[in-house]
Amino acid sequence: MLYAIIAEDSEASLALRKKNRPAHLQRLKKLQDEGRLILAGPHPAIDSPDPGEAGFSGSLIVAEFEDLQAAQSWAAEDPYKKAGVYARVTVKPFLQVFPQ
Repeated sequence: MLYAIIAEDSEASLALRKKNRPAHLQRLKKLQDEGRLILAGPHPAIDSPDPGEAGFSGSLIVAEFEDLQAAQSWAAEDPYKKAGVYARVTVKPFLQVFPQ
C-alpha cells in the first residue's frame, strides 16, 4: 500500500538540511530503485522554486510500504528526522487516484 510521509521542518533547519541531504537522497534513491517511490520533494518556505536562504518548511514523500508500521519505521530512520531537520513527521495511508 502507499503511504504519505508528511514532514514539517524545525525552525532554522536549512544548514542541517544541506548537511544531511546526501544521506537523505540516498535512501530515497533506494526506494526509487526498488520501484516503490511515487514522489518526493521539499516544500519551499516561500513561493519560489529556489527559496534560497528562506529554506524549506517540510517535505512530502509518497511511497509503497508493506504496512503502516513499516512506513513509520522507515520515516523514523530518515537522516533528516535523526538530525533534527524535521520537527514533526506524520505517516498516513494514501490512495492514489491520479495519475492512473
